[in-house]
Amino acid sequence: MKNLFKLALRGLMRNRRRSMVTMLAIAFGFAAIVLFAGYTHNVYDGLGRQSIHGEMLGHLTLYKKGMRTEGKLDPERYLLTAQEVAAISKLVGAEEHVKLVAPRLGMSGLVSNGRASTIFIAEGIEPEAVTKLREGSLTETERKSGMFDNMWLRLDKDRPEVVSLSDGLVEMLHLKEGEQAQVLVNTLSGQANAADITLAKSFNTGNAGSNDKFAFVSLALARTLLDAEGRAQRLTILLDDESLTATMRDSLQAKLTAAGFEVEILTWQELSDFYNQVHGMFDMIFGFIFNIVLTVVIMSVANSMGMTVIERTREIGTLRAIGLKRSGVIRLFTMESMLLTLLGCVTGLLIALLVRWGINLANISYVPPNSASPVPLLVDLDVGRTVFTFILMGLVGTLAAYMPARRAAKKDIIDALGHV
Repeated sequence: MKNLFKLALRGLMRNRRRSMVTMLAIAFGFAAIVLFAGYTHNVYDGLGRQSIHGEMLGHLTLYKKGMRTEGKLDPERYLLTAQEVAAISKLVGAEEHVKLVAPRLGMSGLVSNGRASTIFIAEGIEPEAVTKLREGSLTETERKSGMFDNMWLRLDKDRPEVVSLSDGLVEMLHLKEGEQAQVLVNTLSGQANAADITLAKSFNTGNAGSNDKFAFVSLALARTLLDAEGRAQRLTILLDDESLTATMRDSLQAKLTAAGFEVEILTWQELSDFYNQVHGMFDMIFGFIFNIVLTVVIMSVANSMGMTVIERTREIGTLRAIGLKRSGVIRLFTMESMLLTLLGCVTGLLIALLVRWGINLANISYVPPNSASPVPLLVDLDVGRTVFTFILMGLVGTLAAYMPARRAAKKDIIDALGHV
């Protein structure tokens, strides 16, 4: 094996220019895959944090069974009662990895500044729950810097009338912090109910479609406006470890069913349509790029090794004449192909790490589709996809030399020695 390795390495060095061009083709292809995989990994991670903490979906969401399908037609029937909210919160909160159980209540209606009115969609949530849910959206550096103290969403547990409105809604109503407006909604029984609200802070939803109509209000105000004392539309559950999401969902579902509660529990991935759509789109693009690069690698290696075999036909005949078997010839050229591919992948990994470092250092930002604010362009290192690509490209690159080597090994020794 040691001699085979030396012979393969010498074979690559005979035509340095061809070997270098082939190696660079492999390297740049591998680097492109690693960089795109790292970018998508960062996008998935960011979208996950935005869904769990930014949109405050939490890790799990608990509904009364039928709420998501029939609740819009008969919301009062499918709301959790005050007794159910208390009992379920106690059972769920007793679990080891549960950090928060937050009742939520959605509503919609009209908001007016006295001169103009527009529709709004609001989420009622307890102010303490907002703090716990939103903290997870910050990095450790941002948290230490005190950035959370200036974050957009501020509700006051002692003043239920204090609300946070989205930037577009504030702009349409020409409101400033501390100014009042009025909201009009229908109670669960269908009667009109109104209340005065005070603007605390405006916020950017991050989505152009909702940035002119969304609001967060205290749970107490939402219950008062809907005449739904103690009730909740759903319970948001926050865990201390995201990797336990699926396990905890199954565990809690079994526990609550055994306790006699007819509920359904959904994960944040199941609730975030935008996350799933972006994930599917990027997976498809990655597969497309991966197949293109893999085809380039196969063609480059096959072409390089095919030319090498033709040029060294007499050498093959000489090796066969001194006792090297056909299988030995095949092993020799596949070893050369494997070395060439692996060197290309290692070079590509170094290129990818260098480019990744430069991109992350450049502080580049962009505004993605359907977003209302810029996001930083960062590239992670997706270890799983990088290792998979390395192994698969090494395997495919090695096999690409098999057919040319097999044809050369089948030649008669006399014909090979007389090849011109």
